Amino acid sequence: MARKHAIRIRYILSFWLFVISGIAFLDRTNISIAGLAIIKEFGLNNQRLGWLSSAFLIGYAVCQVPAGWLAAQFGPRRVLSLGVLWWGIATAFTALIPSTIPHAIAILFLVRFALGAGESIVYPAASQFVARWIPLQERGIINGLIFAGVGAGSGLTPPLLNWLITHHGWRSAFWVSAAVGFAAAAVLWSISSDRPEDHSMISAEELREIHRDIPGVALDEEQVIPPASTGKVQIPWKAIFCRRDLPALMVAYFGFVYIAWIYFSWFFIYMAQVRGFDLKSSALYTMLPFLSMTLCCLTGGAASDWLTKRYGVRVGRCTLAVGASLLTALFLIVGSQTHSPQWAGIILSAGAGALYISQSSYWSASIDIAGANSGVFSSLINMAGQIGGAVTASLTPVIAQRFGWTMSFAAAAALAIIAAACWMTVRPEIPMTAEKPTPAKHQFNSEGLTKNPRTA
Repeated sequence: MARKHAIRIRYILSFWLFVISGIAFLDRTNISIAGLAIIKEFGLNNQRLGWLSSAFLIGYAVCQVPAGWLAAQFGPRRVLSLGVLWWGIATAFTALIPSTIPHAIAILFLVRFALGAGESIVYPAASQFVARWIPLQERGIINGLIFAGVGAGSGLTPPLLNWLITHHGWRSAFWVSAAVGFAAAAVLWSISSDRPEDHSMISAEELREIHRDIPGVALDEEQVIPPASTGKVQIPWKAIFCRRDLPALMVAYFGFVYIAWIYFSWFFIYMAQVRGFDLKSSALYTMLPFLSMTLCCLTGGAASDWLTKRYGVRVGRCTLAVGASLLTALFLIVGSQTHSPQWAGIILSAGAGALYISQSSYWSASIDIAGANSGVFSSLINMAGQIGGAVTASLTPVIAQRFGWTMSFAAAAALAIIAAACWMTVRPEIPMTAEKPTPAKHQFNSEGLTKNPRTA
């Protein structure tokens, strides 16, 4: 029994969400690694390849709010497992499309749109998971871990995909990606549950840790009595849309994802076509931004928790995000104007890392503000972000063709500065109040941290 109590189920599930996050970005960035081969086989140019990335992001963006609603209504386990299965099928279909059939590009566009629709569930469901499973003082690092999968999936896979494409053709990369997705969906279904109290292996000790800061949960030394489930979830839409910091977070995340997708969509091609690296060197240098993202995402999450504990929620989420956004702008400007290709790759990679220091802040602040409704609240923010990604996928090569790649990075730097300004207006220390709030048994202290009268 002591061994059972030593296990923290929430950490196992958090790690698997990191794995799924990595697979999601493997499946959305494999087309950029295979891009040169796809351009040659389908007779495309950079602009049309950008359309395929935009197709994914359009599907991803328009399905964000429905995905958040589904995660709230049916729980993160069911919808996320089905979502991973869905996008595995879409990835496999990408490999099946022959270049010789009529309207092949249009079919590719529709398949990438379907892939985006399937992947739209990932982070709203993960946000719902964090709200249900993770105590306040751990949300920064857990969100950092989940989003570190972005860098791991995007950064560790280019050499593998490049090897597969070189030896077995570009379609093999998509077959392998699909198979990995199917396996991940099966594991997720077998090890997870929608609520901590429904998991067969969780201990009473861990339940007390999880529910200590959640209103409406009875705690004592022997048991945890969560609120009874009422089945259908009522989403407080009015309270969500009346949050004055929601538009600020949406604009900031638009800029965040716009910048990120320069790395996901175009960095490999930029290093090959503009900086003059060969295919192998481009793949190796393409790893650097994503390894930087992984390390800095974890560091940013841990820093957010430390600052929150020491100085309050607003400093932990907002001040960190402001500083990271300004640092990102600096690295983008300096890196794009550096003459040395090697130093340009390193400095621009540092910009990707600086960007991802703030990643945890977006999702942790959404949970701080919206609580049990964080799946829907964060889906609105993520929708705005993916619109930014769709814009950069198509706009970046246009700006580069007309004004040069330095101007493409300068536009991204300007958006980073705007994101920093937006974060100055966000108030995560003030939680969202529904139209008919239940009597709160928690209160916020001067640092913005919750206090439970039962355990204070």
